[in-house]
Amino acid sequence: MRRALLILSVLALALAALSPLALAAEKLKVGFVYVGPVGDGGWSYQHDLGRKHLEEVLKDRVETSYVEAVPEGADAERVFEEFARRGFKVIFGTSFGYMDPMLRVAERYPDVVFMHCSGYKRAKNMGTYFGKIEQPRYLSGLVAGAMTRSNLIGYVAAFPIPEVIRGINAFTMGVRKVNPQARVRVVWTFSWYDPPKEKEAAKALISAGCDVLAMHADSGAVPQAAEESGVWVVGYNSDMSKFAPTRHLTAPVWKWGAVYEAVVRDVMEGRWKSEDIWWGLERGVVDLAPINKAVPQEIAKLVEEEKARMASGQLEIFTGPIKDQSGKVVVEEGRRMTDEEILSMKYFVEGVEGNIPQ
Repeated sequence: MRRALLILSVLALALAALSPLALAAEKLKVGFVYVGPVGDGGWSYQHDLGRKHLEEVLKDRVETSYVEAVPEGADAERVFEEFARRGFKVIFGTSFGYMDPMLRVAERYPDVVFMHCSGYKRAKNMGTYFGKIEQPRYLSGLVAGAMTRSNLIGYVAAFPIPEVIRGINAFTMGVRKVNPQARVRVVWTFSWYDPPKEKEAAKALISAGCDVLAMHADSGAVPQAAEESGVWVVGYNSDMSKFAPTRHLTAPVWKWGAVYEAVVRDVMEGRWKSEDIWWGLERGVVDLAPINKAVPQEIAKLVEEEKARMASGQLEIFTGPIKDQSGKVVVEEGRRMTDEEILSMKYFVEGVEGNIPQ
């Protein structure tokens, strides 16, 4: 009798372990912290699409949660801490200014995996990730350079950090490949997400004679300003044609799901290690939005050819000769810049108008 009861008890425990509640409890909890609202149509929106991709491909194995519109600084540290306390084992921070707050929290929770987007500081349990957005930036520059008639292109930029600077440079190199006379004028907003300020900057550039706009900002305000004023625009983060139905040329876009899936699978399978992930077209992390039909066919064809060359590794954008704003050669002919040089870029290339605030 005792033996029978023991067997029944063991079976009951086994069945309980296989119950939906038990399985749900075993799901890996993954947290995301966004600097803007998920409805921004840009940066945070694309990160949240990546989170949804993760849920879709690992739906029975992960539980995700996010906090949106978290300012960089003390607020971010508080949110990271809260996720860790609640048992989240993988936490993604999606803004450059989250770097130091995340590092401090990572030191306090060595059993949690932290991943910081666009930064450079790492720890044993904290890695970094980004994508080679300069690749589609360059491609979009080919389009912009072909469409300007005033030879003056405006660029609404967020913060003067290497991430933004190399994007401006790659874009300008694309512009001047097809139109050596064109210039790219930069205006800083000193904000990742500030629609009124972004729109104000766009209007100022249009008033200065820019007939094409580009951007490193998170909202659709710049495309909206372009649509209202009848100038062309290159969006960013996502296909922003909904903000400028007739004037949107194309946009460098993010597809974060590839990174999120790879990182979480590595954690689940015990092979995750702290590293710097920096993938491009070849891994599907970055891409180019559809090109407006108003763009000449020969330019659209050139874009596809250059895109294929970059994806295969045949074309490296930052290969000399490269000159800075003053005309000084900063990269000798035939030399490819190292990853470290590209990731720490602090100068503008020839063709850019504007200063880099210190």
